[in-house]
Amino acid sequence: MARRDIFKNITAPEAAPPERKATPGYASLGASKNMISSIGELADRAAKAEQLIEGGVVVELDPSLIDPSFIADRMEADDEEVAIASMVEAIRERGQDSPILVRPNPEAPGRYQSVFGHRRVKAAVILQRPVRAVVKEVSDIDHVIAQGQENSARENLSFIERASFAQQLLERGYDRTTIQSALTVDAPMLTRMLSVTSRVPAGLVQSIGAAKGVGRDRWLDLAQLVERPALLAKAEAIAAETTFLGNASDARFELIADALKRSDRPKRRELAKPIKAKWQPADKAVSAEFTDTGKAFALSLRSKDASRFGRYLASNLERLYGQFKEEESAEEKTKT
Repeated sequence: MARRDIFKNITAPEAAPPERKATPGYASLGASKNMISSIGELADRAAKAEQLIEGGVVVELDPSLIDPSFIADRMEADDEEVAIASMVEAIRERGQDSPILVRPNPEAPGRYQSVFGHRRVKAAVILQRPVRAVVKEVSDIDHVIAQGQENSARENLSFIERASFAQQLLERGYDRTTIQSALTVDAPMLTRMLSVTSRVPAGLVQSIGAAKGVGRDRWLDLAQLVERPALLAKAEAIAAETTFLGNASDARFELIADALKRSDRPKRRELAKPIKAKWQPADKAVSAEFTDTGKAFALSLRSKDASRFGRYLASNLERLYGQFKEEESAEEKTKT
């Protein structure tokens, strides 16, 4: 449900809106300092989105005349139906607290385009009642900034939803400064977002979904894995399985991430089985057993002449090795 007071001054344009800043009532240290900072950031974001509808007149519109924004900022979440149902009940009980912002649809005269407030539109459709809205001429650039900032103020979009929104804006030709303003992020964070969406195909992102419990670092890890064509093909094959979409969004991410990590682990080389053989002369005065692994050759001598024959071999190794090299060289010359 949208905040009750975000647009409370909309019907009183003559009153200057108060500066929205968190007022610390206790020591700004540790967790308290972080919480105050977060409250201040949320208030600032809400104030920016609020500026576009200040002074506007609230009207009642038929929700069937309102089209979605030309750029999506959300993915279908696992709890979407629950969230809509909760909003329906709240509006049924006490009415619509905050108006939505729409603009005349530039491509469909007589219709409107939602800037923000799509859930309230859905709730109005279910309730079969008009939706309270402010209609304002808004440029495309102001549209995406207001849409992004209003959603950022609620802080319930996942990392991949925000990253996908940024990617869509980039593909539509918006510069990075505009995208940063829309998402209220700095340049390094925007770079990380686009690093994910430039490597993970949009179709795969949509198959996984909003993944509310999956943060930036894990998406960056996945992006590194799917850079390898074989792993990307594996991820897309998993996403195409008939049972895949039956899982929750977070679980879909886990299924793909775990499978790719397992595939990325280096496989142990299967060692060739060693060759084992025996040799024995006609008089059987000695027997030899040898094992050849390809990298090592072990010779074991047994029987009554084993010790003497072994010493003989050891004392003649230099000569035998020289003979071996000569024969190998002769064989090479014969081949050429």
